[in-house]
Amino acid sequence: MKLEGGKTVATQGQARGREARPLGPEELWRAYKEKGDLAAREALVLSSARLVKYCAGRIAVGLPASVELDDLISYGIFGLLDAVEKFDPARGVKFETYAIARIRGAILDGLRAVDWVPRSVRQQAREIERAMSRVEGREGRPATDEEVARELGVDLRRYHQMLQETQGAALLSLEETWTDDSGQVEYSIQQLVQDSSTCDPGEVVEQSEARERLARAIDALPERERLVIALYYYEGLTLKEIGQVLGVSESRVSQLHTKAVLRLRAILNPEGKERGKEAGRSRHPAGKG
Repeated sequence: MKLEGGKTVATQGQARGREARPLGPEELWRAYKEKGDLAAREALVLSSARLVKYCAGRIAVGLPASVELDDLISYGIFGLLDAVEKFDPARGVKFETYAIARIRGAILDGLRAVDWVPRSVRQQAREIERAMSRVEGREGRPATDEEVARELGVDLRRYHQMLQETQGAALLSLEETWTDDSGQVEYSIQQLVQDSSTCDPGEVVEQSEARERLARAIDALPERERLVIALYYYEGLTLKEIGQVLGVSESRVSQLHTKAVLRLRAILNPEGKERGKEAGRSRHPAGKG
């Protein structure tokens, strides 16, 4: 629309078009965090929904077919909502990084709540952990498959079958704990991934030491198991993609992942003692370990 002097102004439709321009991520966060704009919150959730499917798909690889992907996605949505609620853009952390940890934790907690792993499988996983711990305590190095099988009193074929049966129970849960070197203070994975800026200085130091202990435990893994952990948890590769990198089958990668997780538990919890919440569940018909 033209006015005298050759100036132009936008029409109402053009003005509305500018107002309807989709807000960018920074604008959405400001609108929600500073003004409580629920429409902005909904937009943030919808724009990040792909992270839920991503996390659910990665976790589903290690679970039996009886566990529905849709259920994992449902658990993950709660994690995403929690992430949007608690995320602080001012801290300079990428939301995707923060949200993935929350979503994954919510999915694992959801699996724990529905108690989908039989007690026999949990017990089997603990037996493997203890066998690994005993052998590695004696030998001072990572135990081989043959040594763990002998410690368990089974042949190698049966040991590999036990690993396959245990793979679903080998998921790291944010609730699981281990004690520090003094045996006095317990830590959980959840404590180590939460925002340390909300903790007091003493707690930050303790968590830093616990992270270092976890890093040392990962460094102590056999090379291929350490590589699987790095590619899966740090690089975000799928088991199939890791298999392509290592030149092995997806099922072999799954076995390496299971051994790595059980070995980490054995290193971090050398006495093989039952963890608080897990021990409580073991008295019931079902539960996840």
